[in-house]
Amino acid sequence: MTREEFQREHGIIGQSVGITEIVDIIRQVAPTDLTVLITGESGVGKEVIAKAIHAASKRASKPMISVNAGAIPEGILESELFGHEKGSFTGATETRKGYFELADQGSLLLDEIGELPLATQVKFLRVLESGEYMRVGSAVPRKTDVRAIAATNKNLESEVHNGRFREDLYFRLRSINIPIPPLRERREDIPLLAKEFLRAVGAKNGIPINGITDEAMELLRQYDWPGNVRELKNVLESMVVVEGGKKIDETIVRKFIRGVSGNGHNYLPVSTRKTPEQAERELIYRALLEVKSDILDIKRMLSHDGVSGAFETHRGIPTNVIEADVASEPHESSDHVSLNDMERKLIASALEHHKGNRRLASKQLKISERTLYRKIKEYGLEY
Repeated sequence: MTREEFQREHGIIGQSVGITEIVDIIRQVAPTDLTVLITGESGVGKEVIAKAIHAASKRASKPMISVNAGAIPEGILESELFGHEKGSFTGATETRKGYFELADQGSLLLDEIGELPLATQVKFLRVLESGEYMRVGSAVPRKTDVRAIAATNKNLESEVHNGRFREDLYFRLRSINIPIPPLRERREDIPLLAKEFLRAVGAKNGIPINGITDEAMELLRQYDWPGNVRELKNVLESMVVVEGGKKIDETIVRKFIRGVSGNGHNYLPVSTRKTPEQAERELIYRALLEVKSDILDIKRMLSHDGVSGAFETHRGIPTNVIEADVASEPHESSDHVSLNDMERKLIASALEHHKGNRRLASKQLKISERTLYRKIKEYGLEY
């Protein structure tokens, strides 16, 4: 099978040197049982590479289970990974298999491995080295035959240096490391990805696709894509759905992406080279400033109309809830407001409105549940 045929079969899109090198590595390591560490920024396609490794392995007929370590609360993480015995803790009303047991004979992708607590890292290393683990609440060792694939957007070497990641586990993982370059470093892949995403979203939604102009494609190539392939896919889906399948030209691209021209709209965040965590933080900050501005406009409008005590909502949050959490003086400068305070208040308001439902709150705030969970712990919010 040629490299091009391999890419088509496993859904790996790209012709850049970085992608072709990754494909060559996959073809070499997939038939083995070696543990693989996939690194790269959020949204570069780490899960696509992991699935290709599994699909090209001798375990392809068995399940591949993907687990996001950062999305599971620390208190139940070990139970999720290794299973538990009935009565081993409050709420354990029955014996439950963990992901390692469910993935036996197959592959387990542990995404965001940099988020694993140190105590769990020890047990994960034991599974890698001996295939042994114990369910929570049991003293009986169990065996599993799992091909482990780990992924992270963190610099694990730096995490080791700062005492947040075990050195022995790091050395065990890095024997086969597949770094995926960000999209801004492989711009020649953008046209191929864009055409495939347009075709896929059109087929999925029953919308005819009328193509994209050369000028529009060049604008896509110029953009830095801080959210990488995931952002490109989401932007193109929005363009197709909102514009009703019209041929994508420069005007449409400028409407959906700020940073390629000076007249873009606020449909997407400004392009930056910041980390995903910084980008999400600034998105929250901008959202809060927009909410505050809109509330002040509503207050002035109500005052002008002689209406008092009205109950309005903005972006799904009652304005009386938000008003309690933002500065009440219309002319107060945002330069004198702590970013941490504003972020904390917006998160608290969203959680309060959704009665502590983190899924709904994170969806409203447009951040991941993992980030929301981390922020709740960081700010000591009781939800």
